[in-house]
Amino acid sequence: MRIILYLGKGGVGKTTTAAASAIRCAELGYRTLVVSTDIAHSLADSLDTALSAQPLEIIPNLYAQEINVVEEVREHWGEMQGYLGTVLRKQGMSKAVAEEMAIIPGMEEVVSLLHINKQAKEGNYDRVIVDAAPTGETMRLLTMPESFQWYVGRLRGWGDATLRIATGFLNRFVPDKDLFTGLNNLVEGVKELQKVLTDSSITSYRVVLNPEKMVIKEGARAVTYLSLFGYPVDAAIVNRILPGIESDGDGNTWVAEASTDPYLYHLQEIQARYMADIERDFYPLPILRSPWFDKEMVGVPRLRELADTLFANRDPGELYFVGQAQSIEEEGEDFVLMLPLPQVELEKVKLTKRGDELFVSIGNFKREMLLPSVLAQRDASTATFTQGVLKIRFPPNPASAA
Repeated sequence: MRIILYLGKGGVGKTTTAAASAIRCAELGYRTLVVSTDIAHSLADSLDTALSAQPLEIIPNLYAQEINVVEEVREHWGEMQGYLGTVLRKQGMSKAVAEEMAIIPGMEEVVSLLHINKQAKEGNYDRVIVDAAPTGETMRLLTMPESFQWYVGRLRGWGDATLRIATGFLNRFVPDKDLFTGLNNLVEGVKELQKVLTDSSITSYRVVLNPEKMVIKEGARAVTYLSLFGYPVDAAIVNRILPGIESDGDGNTWVAEASTDPYLYHLQEIQARYMADIERDFYPLPILRSPWFDKEMVGVPRLRELADTLFANRDPGELYFVGQAQSIEEEGEDFVLMLPLPQVELEKVKLTKRGDELFVSIGNFKREMLLPSVLAQRDASTATFTQGVLKIRFPPNPASAA
């Protein structure tokens, strides 16, 4: 069983990439579900087939579904929301405020993930391919299991008096219902879900990019936060590469076949530069590439063509990379950022930090990365490069220590 989530900035080609991956998996004989968690669904448009909240068979072995978040929330939380709202109104809240407070933050994200996990548990599919929402929403979705459990913990800590009122009220009007049984079941489901989401043998995350500055920065930030929360990223996908751009796989890219049109040649030069940035900034992740096609990649035949370009003879369900693209360890009061780098000549490491951006230079090798807030609040003190891993130490700021 494999779950693969494609995420990235809106408009980079997540949906087409997810659909193409699913088609290849299905044609390799795996029973495959491709599902969209984006509220602004476009999976049906990509497959050129009407979809619903229930899985629909598109071709042999391939099923597609667009999750109806409103219905999922109603199924998982509708009764509990009504009970909680009633209890809160008994405590003096207005009806509107009580109903709003009865909605646990992130419930939409949680139920989408629970739905995906349910499909995996029931064993109906060998592969579940997820067309995720744009990066910001997906990062919120993936961090929801932890914040959801925190919120429920706070709810449980209302105090004995409130719990007695809630229990007494519910026993009078709905004696067969237990308010906190529903909560407990949800929390257990979320805990199980979190194990699945961080198990690299089951789940992989792939960041979809275009060779554009803002897209690369957002993708780099996604990898940073995925690594911080222990979510296994195993590849980066680069779509819409102009013809004529070549790479040696070591961070060197160039325009091999220059366009005779000055405008297009200028775009080639820009993309070649950004492709070099991608190979450096996303190391050691493998980079899968697809060109800028001269037609819309809509419908099964064209998505099959995209799959051929991206994966060649490989299975999209393979685990493309094992390990962390970066990690943070605690050593005493210091945080140490562990950053795998290609084998470069060992020279003095130069670090420059601006806000949450860190610029690393070792000889001719340069890399720009975005720091999580836990590191952005500190200054880097020392850096060492041994056995292909750059270790950057972030001690506590003197003011914080005081």
